[in-house]
Amino acid sequence: MDITIVTGMSGAGKSCAFNCFEDLGYYCIDNLPPALIGNVLELLEQGKRAPERAVFVIDIRGGAFFDDLKNGLSALRKTGRPYRILFLDASDEVLLRRFSETRRSHPLSGGGANRAGIELERKRLLDIKRAADVVIDTSRMKTAALSEEIKKLFLPRSENVFRINIMSFGYKFGVPAEADMVFDMRFIPNPFYVPSLKELSGNSKRVRDYVMKNEVSRMFLDDILRLIGELTPHFSKEGKYRLNLAFGCTGGRHRSVAMAIVFNEALAETGCRTTLLHRDL
Repeated sequence: MDITIVTGMSGAGKSCAFNCFEDLGYYCIDNLPPALIGNVLELLEQGKRAPERAVFVIDIRGGAFFDDLKNGLSALRKTGRPYRILFLDASDEVLLRRFSETRRSHPLSGGGANRAGIELERKRLLDIKRAADVVIDTSRMKTAALSEEIKKLFLPRSENVFRINIMSFGYKFGVPAEADMVFDMRFIPNPFYVPSLKELSGNSKRVRDYVMKNEVSRMFLDDILRLIGELTPHFSKEGKYRLNLAFGCTGGRHRSVAMAIVFNEALAETGCRTTLLHRDL
């Protein structure tokens, strides 16, 4: 199992890192007591489908438990399991500003000045920072930039995590709230008015052939494939790893279903990861 320990200064972006790793398909646990790392790994490995990658976020929020981190890592090393440590840091001024903006107190401030808590935390984390495999300073980073850096450092280059979720729907039942982009298929002649196709759905090859014999349908398919192909890298760069596309027609039975299926097949041929759902069929 690929094991990553995420730690670092409070306010340096561990929560953002947690969300990013989760989006990348890692099994993630936040604020885990270090002494339980071995137990959790044994439990995961005993499962029928053990995760390939796991992230444990461990920091001073654990209070006295955090002092067990060195012993926990030492025990992990003795088991022969490889792991790496990601340490997130930021300047004192940036951390102070972030705590001020969120109106939160530093975990070690005891309700007093945040600067004192930051200074104390730096001293307690000095050894673990020196032992870290990767240190990222987030002082000048936005969330998307941190996500991109983590993706670049921890995701195998051959692996594509971007997923396109495709849905068909009927306008008379409402537009899907989760859709990022909605495409109206009502410009296509309706198979509903063809007696031999009326009782069928877009799942039928006969209906799909009818929909796709239209020159405008084929033009639309080519254009949308090119558009999504060009936009996907930019979404990924901004830290968005899922794109929800919705194809609609009047009842969500013929045209939208047919186009969603054809579009999904075309994307699959390019190696894209997709899901397909016919909401109103």
